[in-house]
Amino acid sequence: MHISVVTPAYKCSECIEELYKRLIHTFNNMNINDYEIIFINDGSPDNDWEVIRHLCQKDSKVKGINLTRNFGQHKAIAAGLDFAQGEWVIVMDCDLQDTPEEISKLYYKALEGYDVVFGRRYERKDGVFKKAFSNIFNLVFNYLVEQKTDNAVANFSILNHKIVDKIKEMKESTRSHALFIYWLGYEVAYVDVNHSKRYSGKSSYNFRKSFNLALDFAISQSNKPLKIFVKTGFGISLIAFIYGINLIIKYLIFKVPVPGWTSIMVSLYFIAGLLLSSMGLLGIYIGKIFDEVKRRPIYAIKEQINLDS
Repeated sequence: MHISVVTPAYKCSECIEELYKRLIHTFNNMNINDYEIIFINDGSPDNDWEVIRHLCQKDSKVKGINLTRNFGQHKAIAAGLDFAQGEWVIVMDCDLQDTPEEISKLYYKALEGYDVVFGRRYERKDGVFKKAFSNIFNLVFNYLVEQKTDNAVANFSILNHKIVDKIKEMKESTRSHALFIYWLGYEVAYVDVNHSKRYSGKSSYNFRKSFNLALDFAISQSNKPLKIFVKTGFGISLIAFIYGINLIIKYLIFKVPVPGWTSIMVSLYFIAGLLLSSMGLLGIYIGKIFDEVKRRPIYAIKEQINLDS
């Protein structure tokens, strides 16, 4: 197999057949016949799996994986990578915001000698709020992990199969396709690609889901938030110590009365809030450890079509 396409589907029933047609047209224009298209139904409540099943029956080059429930986009990608047989593997979204016709740019750039090529969205067609949140998260995330990432880069990429083999060895429950590749340290190339509006439907990534995902990524990739709280705690303790010495000197030497209970209560509430937030953060890290030590499978498959077990 020369090329595998891995694309997770969730509430994309109206996009799947159009994506299939455009992928076929793209590969025909590239004179590539040895390919497979792997659709992963990530527990979609719509009829995504029925559309995938129909395409699988119509074309044996289309492969289908039906997960038992919604595990999340990045775990669905992991399922597709586990079954991909291509020398080159393309990862893309199913909603047609990743333009299939741009695959040729990724492929020909990879043939120049790169093992990984990402598509850089030079003009994002997302909403203003989503782009603003992405920019803020990118700044915070880069500070926490001390690694420069580009918020114009998402999942749209082509990988050599040796990279896929390395990713398959990474069994963390909190997953990020792009961050795993960056961590591996292989040389990454970028090409500018056209980013389209969603073909139909509405994105399932609301603010709450996006925030939780961003928090998971930051905590799973860095322990810097813990260090920040430690430094903040030491700083507050130092200020409190200096302030206490100052009050003692004023009272014993200059006979200045100590201020009333108001400032003390404010300080107590501030410290209590800081302690609770730091304990909560520590609890999140412990929860992540708990999730990892259980060593549960990343996903579970209900049904698969045109794929070997």
